Amino acid sequence: MRREVVITADGSSTIHLPDWDEQYHSKHGAIQEAYHVFIKHGLYHFYNPELVAKTHKHVAILEIGFGTGLNAFITLLEAEKLDININYFGVEGYPVLMDEIDQLNYPFELNVENREELFKKLHKVSWEEAHKLSENFSIEKQNRFFSEIKEKNKYDIIYFDAFGARVQPELWTTSIFSKMYDALHTEGILVTYSAKGSVRRAMEAVGFKVERLPGPPGKREMLRAIKGPLRIGLV
Repeated sequence: MRREVVITADGSSTIHLPDWDEQYHSKHGAIQEAYHVFIKHGLYHFYNPELVAKTHKHVAILEIGFGTGLNAFITLLEAEKLDININYFGVEGYPVLMDEIDQLNYPFELNVENREELFKKLHKVSWEEAHKLSENFSIEKQNRFFSEIKEKNKYDIIYFDAFGARVQPELWTTSIFSKMYDALHTEGILVTYSAKGSVRRAMEAVGFKVERLPGPPGKREMLRAIKGPLRIGLV
């Protein structure tokens, strides 16, 4: 499938798929979306440095759709800022090519040009192995499909950043969200840019408690799902 690097409304780049008329990130701002959905309502909801009782110094994150590595790179920067340890697992069925990565402007737009090699290292390190990229951040990239996830009670946060339900509805079903529910620790959270009613209902059907939250620029709402101690209706 054809892919081309384009600039979004906040000046940051993303990859556009002309055949689907779909992007890896919001055309209204790739970096703005990443911070709003995954950092503000994901990482900072789970790890709140202002609430000592809720503080977690070790956080395990699963990203569904590693893609350009933007969410991972921003999370790495936040781990250093917060001085917490993050084990990051990025699942991707179709890895982005290095010549495409070389065209992305995230270190420049994030004002961390001195970390450009670190951003590229996210993509250069081998798959299926854990790599410690900084004192606060390790990553394991997994080249597999989302339907192949079988982990149980392993992650604190899931960044659910798959392509939209318009083009890949099979990624937003009860079958997939049941795997996400099982993969999370109790009280773990899943955050996504999507706010479709069918997505919310699929999450609720497998036991998640789902919150509608204000969306990033260009979207009215987004969703955050929390795993309770028991599935609804189950013992």
